[in-house]
Amino acid sequence: MGAIVLTPAGCSGAGRKAARPNRGRRCALCGFTLIELMVVVTIIGILMMMLLPSVHRSTESARRIQCANNLKQLALAVKQYEVYQGVLPASGLHAPPTAGYYRFVEPRSGQQLSWLVLILPQIEQANLHSQFDFSRSVFQQPKEPQAIQVPTFLCPSDSARGQYFADGALTGGKRLAKGNYAAFCSPFHTDLQVSFPGALIATGQSTAAIRDGLSNTLMLSEVRVRANPQDQRGAWALAWTGTSLLAFDMHHDIFSPKDPYVASPYFKGLAQPPNNQGPNVDMLYACPDMAGAQLEEMPCGVWQKGTEWEFLSAAPRSRHPGGVNVAFADGHVGFLINEVDDFVMAYLISINDGKNVDYSPYVY
Repeated sequence: MGAIVLTPAGCSGAGRKAARPNRGRRCALCGFTLIELMVVVTIIGILMMMLLPSVHRSTESARRIQCANNLKQLALAVKQYEVYQGVLPASGLHAPPTAGYYRFVEPRSGQQLSWLVLILPQIEQANLHSQFDFSRSVFQQPKEPQAIQVPTFLCPSDSARGQYFADGALTGGKRLAKGNYAAFCSPFHTDLQVSFPGALIATGQSTAAIRDGLSNTLMLSEVRVRANPQDQRGAWALAWTGTSLLAFDMHHDIFSPKDPYVASPYFKGLAQPPNNQGPNVDMLYACPDMAGAQLEEMPCGVWQKGTEWEFLSAAPRSRHPGGVNVAFADGHVGFLINEVDDFVMAYLISINDGKNVDYSPYVY
């Protein structure tokens, strides 16, 4: 006797076969309709738009920390240089400053090698340091060490990697690698750094000369570069304005003695705060594509001796939102905001004003 197969009431074998297509149709109804799919895609897009700024902020925060760490290494290298040499590194190797009440430094004289070249051994770049011929100018180096990019000189937030300064007239066609760090040499002009000194000056000086205190003196900061090879800014081996040197352009009060430095109230709003957009601009020996520089938020002008454009100064610049990383003469680092008070910044750069200003609202 064959086995008896029980089926639900009213369901024959034929009925079961007929039901199979129905189950398939019911499963098909479980998928997304076009409208539902569009809703899901829209929701995912909104979530991505909400998350991307957070990811970008997190990435930039990490980059800024790396920039600050590089700056810390450079500040400590400067201090270590003084331990071995008995003096802080010169801002650059230039011809001796002129004699007289105001002692002028000509940046395009002498070897023009920068303070960054001098501290290479202190950042584990002794081999690169040995490739420089210190009897020759930066534009006459047989081994071309000035064309080497040093990782410690690069801030990942900027685009200096792979960028060079090369100009037929200014460099003789020589390539100089770009970086992102510079030293404050004066609260006034670059050529007046000996008369109105910052932490690093052309003649060199000991930390004892920093009468305002190491923790109250800005020493280093950041610079941005442009992809234009004729723009000098960031050329690390070169001791020019905007390459490895910064000056604030806050004039000394002409009604006061030269020492101590006294910031002139007539120049408030005309100096070079972080990421300055004017009315003053970075004064360079060439400002290629001036309109493009303005669009890139890196305005510049061309220095012209004997005219109203005869001043050499440049602002610290970075791609970090709101300000720049800075290092003080005692080695500690901070973040200096764009809206810093002109007088506070001038006195932080000057080493002999005798004013211990409160910079806490502007540096964190």
